[in-house]
Amino acid sequence: MSKGVEALKGTWDQINDENMDEFLKELGVGMTKRMAVKSMKRRLVITENGGKWAIRSESTLKTKTVEFTPGVEFDETTSDGREVKTIVRVKGNALEHTMHGKDGKQCVAVRYVNDQGQQQIDMKCGSVEAHRWFKRVE
Repeated sequence: MSKGVEALKGTWDQINDENMDEFLKELGVGMTKRMAVKSMKRRLVITENGGKWAIRSESTLKTKTVEFTPGVEFDETTSDGREVKTIVRVKGNALEHTMHGKDGKQCVAVRYVNDQGQQQIDMKCGSVEAHRWFKRVE
């Protein structure tokens, strides 16, 4: 396992995002849910034990945990309620999440620690890209 990916472990608070409204529109998320997402800041808790990873996303509205083994496809229900097939792969210093929706849409989220020591998530669905940044808490 890459040392760069190990740097993702820990607790992270969301500090910023970019183009999330357009990204969520591309996913088919309605206006009410988009407004709720825009107003909330997430805390991520990332752990790994014996090759099994867990990413817990906490917000005032809901807490959701995704558990996975890199390279193994699994069924997931996203925070906005979509059912997708997901596979997470280690790509260098990053975790790359690829989600295939029943509607045929593919979305990719690449999670890594950037040069400022922040966790950055670069997301792409169709032609729409969005980004989120988190600072380490612990």
